[in-house]
Amino acid sequence: MKLKSYFQYSKSQRSGIFLLVLLCIICQFAIFYLNPSSDQEYNSEKQKWISLQTKVDSLKVEKQNYTQKIYPFNPNFITDYKGSKLGMSVVEIDRLVNYRKTNQYVNSASEFQTVTQVSDSLLNAISPYFKFPDWVNKSKNNNFKPFEKKTIKITVLDINLATKEDLIKIYGIGPALSDRILKQKEILGGFVSMKQMGDVWGLSPEVILSLNEHFKVATLPKIKKININNASIKELMLFPYFKYALAKSIVTYRSMNGEFKKSEDLTKINGFPGEKLDIISLYLEF
Repeated sequence: MKLKSYFQYSKSQRSGIFLLVLLCIICQFAIFYLNPSSDQEYNSEKQKWISLQTKVDSLKVEKQNYTQKIYPFNPNFITDYKGSKLGMSVVEIDRLVNYRKTNQYVNSASEFQTVTQVSDSLLNAISPYFKFPDWVNKSKNNNFKPFEKKTIKITVLDINLATKEDLIKIYGIGPALSDRILKQKEILGGFVSMKQMGDVWGLSPEVILSLNEHFKVATLPKIKKININNASIKELMLFPYFKYALAKSIVTYRSMNGEFKKSEDLTKINGFPGEKLDIISLYLEF
């Protein structure tokens, strides 16, 4: 009896239950079928995918219609990648590479085929793009010699007669260095050898080499020679090759051993620059 009482409803209760169920159904319908934001999101995503698909399809068509453009090139410098793109086999490319290793060049389409042994069809397809240096074409038409050297005649001047303007013409010599060379010549009374350019401070080996190409000692200058057996320490120090210590050693050696008879006797003095004896002796009097 008690259990049955749970399933007995009054008329108003049954009406309330019916309305509640109807309300739930209406709410569910509204959520799933009448939500405008869901439709908008779905349509937006759908439109996005459609546009992407259109772009992908256009790229596919563009790729199918693409043809590789070949620019003019020198066939002597074909790389493995370039050769494969042109349709050459590995063996054909290696033949060209080995030929180039012998320091030789192909200068025509026929020579290219002789070296690489490519087929006529491939040669006809790629040879219109061959671009050889201009001198190759000129040599075919005008017997042009690309590496013909022009000999330039150099006028060699006497270094003892050179002016500041003459010296400045040498690449690497400016006003300061030219003054230094002329000052050294004035102190010495003149140069007796082009080797003396190495004694001028600031001249690089390249500049000295250039000086030797443009100047020489044509005639020995008239030099007031130093009497090595009578000169004092002060007089010896005026000579650029004799500093104080060496001048003192010369006088000391001379007082203890007597006069110098020949230039070779000077080499017995400790610290004497024997490698310059042939130049120094031209400024001395015995």
